[in-house]
Amino acid sequence: MNSTTVRSLLVRGMLAGLAAGVLALVVAYLLGEPYVDQAIGFEEAHAHEHEIEAVSRSVQSTAGLATGVLVYGVAFGGIAALAYCFALGRVGRLTPRATALLLSGCALLAVYVVPFLKYPANPPSVGEADTIGKRTTLYFLMVLLSVLLAVAATMAGKRLAPGLGTWWATVVAVTGFVVAIGLAYAFLPVVNEVPQHFPAALLWRFRLSALAVQAVLWAGFGLLFGELAERLLNPRATAVRSPHTAPAAN
Repeated sequence: MNSTTVRSLLVRGMLAGLAAGVLALVVAYLLGEPYVDQAIGFEEAHAHEHEIEAVSRSVQSTAGLATGVLVYGVAFGGIAALAYCFALGRVGRLTPRATALLLSGCALLAVYVVPFLKYPANPPSVGEADTIGKRTTLYFLMVLLSVLLAVAATMAGKRLAPGLGTWWATVVAVTGFVVAIGLAYAFLPVVNEVPQHFPAALLWRFRLSALAVQAVLWAGFGLLFGELAERLLNPRATAVRSPHTAPAAN
């Protein structure tokens, strides 16, 4: 793949990430923000001292939320586009559109779902201020392990495929990934800093909303980027044809 094509896919990936970020922003605002407000209300009701906010809550829930989600979408869209350039043609005989959807699904699992199951998202008032550095390090370590193990499982599956066949090579690779992730779950420290009497339903709903935001982000990216990549890499198949052909000249 030449540099011009890579550059074009990178630009399309960032644009698709931006558009997917807009969709995720709507979900975050409608589903996530009400639970954030409830968590802040719990914190204020149980706090002995009230700290002065450097940024108002109204700004956090609008401009701050939009900036965070959209920058995240553009950044990961660009990274995913570069990964797509590497994966295209190496994951079977898939069309550009199907490859984009497969990559997005794998990215959702490796980058978010697997780390989320070990260190799930928490609303405000959950987590101690003194351990934020440790918790952040553990989370990103889990993300790194998940991504590296996913890449290793993919490479192992490709090497085993000629001898075992595609089906059994995939089964062995996925099994190895699950076992390795299970060991990481077992050996990495557990973080449980939920305050006493914090509503369990609120915590559960906040985490589901956080998962929904990521699902919409990556699904939207996969669909949008897949369409853009298909039009770039396979223009003949996506060209709009006239329903009526012109009669041949005599």
